[in-house]
Amino acid sequence: MKKPQSSPIFDDSDFPISIVRKSIFQGTGADLTEAGKKPLIAIANSLTEINPGHMHLGPIAQRVKDGVNMAGGLPFEFNIPAPCDGMTEGHPGMRFVLAQRDLIADIIETHIRSMRYDGIVFIASCDKIIPGMIMAAARLDLPAIFVTGGPNAWDIRFKASMRGGVDHKCYTDLLDKLATATAATCGSCEVMGTANTMQSLTEALGISLAGSATVPAFHSAKLLYARHAGQRIVGLIEEGLSIKKILTQQSLENALMVSLAIGGSTNVALHLPAIAYELSLELPLSRFNDYSRIIPTLCGISPNGPHGMIDLFVAGGIPAVMKRLGDHLHRDPLTVSGMRIGDIVDQAEVKNPDVIRDKEHAFHPEGGMAALFGNLAPEGAVVKQSAVAENMRVFTGPARVFDAESDVLKAIRQKTLREGEVIVIRYEGPRGGPGMPETLAVTMGLDLAGFTNLALITDGRFSGATAGPCIGHVSPEAACGGPIAIIQNGDVIKIDITARTLDVDLTPEEIQRRLADWKPVIKPVPPGYMRRYVNAVSSAALGAVLK
Repeated sequence: MKKPQSSPIFDDSDFPISIVRKSIFQGTGADLTEAGKKPLIAIANSLTEINPGHMHLGPIAQRVKDGVNMAGGLPFEFNIPAPCDGMTEGHPGMRFVLAQRDLIADIIETHIRSMRYDGIVFIASCDKIIPGMIMAAARLDLPAIFVTGGPNAWDIRFKASMRGGVDHKCYTDLLDKLATATAATCGSCEVMGTANTMQSLTEALGISLAGSATVPAFHSAKLLYARHAGQRIVGLIEEGLSIKKILTQQSLENALMVSLAIGGSTNVALHLPAIAYELSLELPLSRFNDYSRIIPTLCGISPNGPHGMIDLFVAGGIPAVMKRLGDHLHRDPLTVSGMRIGDIVDQAEVKNPDVIRDKEHAFHPEGGMAALFGNLAPEGAVVKQSAVAENMRVFTGPARVFDAESDVLKAIRQKTLREGEVIVIRYEGPRGGPGMPETLAVTMGLDLAGFTNLALITDGRFSGATAGPCIGHVSPEAACGGPIAIIQNGDVIKIDITARTLDVDLTPEEIQRRLADWKPVIKPVPPGYMRRYVNAVSSAALGAVLK
């Protein structure tokens, strides 16, 4: 069998140093003769015991190993960090989550390059782990395949009071609302947040087996797909099908179209450009608008509608979504199955047309996300437009400016905010935050406080589960001297999601005058990795990659 990377470990041409390698390897209990013939497969597992999204990945990894062994490879597992956005909300830990995406990519890349694996199986469920893994795969350009951990089930599914959906807007009782956000099983949170968006996009990119991404974490099919992936990675090595033959400009655009159709997380505007960067390709925010104009939101997965990820799985999953996209989709890209995307689409079936709608009956006539540009966001900003009420898509109001998320939370508690205002939270970008934290605590606070006529903009980011006129990723960020840095209380801000614009009612001369007098707010950065991160991270508009 082929061993394109690992052969030097067992090569005696540099004797006697080869004795060192083989004698150490023998300590694993592996048979040296066997190992010298079979490909070495890395199992990059994000198993962790501290969050439900990754606590169940041990048995999945074992099934992957079973598949590798069946196909004639030798599997070796290693683990990487698996941060949970939800568990870092409301405290300083959130500032380290996005930064871990690039750290995860670095850990995987350096480990694989040093240990000379022939192929990789990636196992993960949640937000920053999957894109970090894809970034590493792009750098390494080895045969690789993804196994997603799958969504969980919300607790509301196990209550007699469940009516009509899993979204909190379906209920009035507080306990029922709480049950729509309580994890009852292992797996990633059942909403169409970043975790399930990125799991879904592994299929659209062609790097996981068709139909596998939306299988619930607790479903037996998840284990079966894991074993098949373990078998398939050996086949990919034999065929010489490396990841860059699958990840192309067209496959990136397919992923973007699927994200728009399923109402995916705005964090995709960070992750897809970052993946493109690792592939030496480009996916600018303007491209998001090109597709959002023509791709409707076909799925109403919470927070965009009443359904949950389990409903999407039962309705046919991502292959069925791609079938609905029809001629918009690029059919030629290869997938890890060896089939082309078009072949998978031809075999797909939409099993519930209410969950995966056709274009004529779409949940929203445009894609789930839009990029906004204007004098307040020259490089762009993003909004999950599928979760914005129609009467809030055009909004004008006076700015209420805060230099930290904590200050807004204080204002909510003190009840000093007013309907009609545009809340501006700045110095929360990749450099200024530091780490571009989510502001889910603010959006939840505003919702619980009963605000219905108020907008929010920030150079930070939002949870993929955020709803309403919440505009994030405003670039350039305040810490880099973006126009958001010089907004003052009372400045009139104009939001027009339909026109894709975000402006402040100031002349260019006034903006430049204020910038000339501007001095940045500098927040403390703890010693260690974050100090290196803030010095190297790029604009959110470019994916917040390290350069």
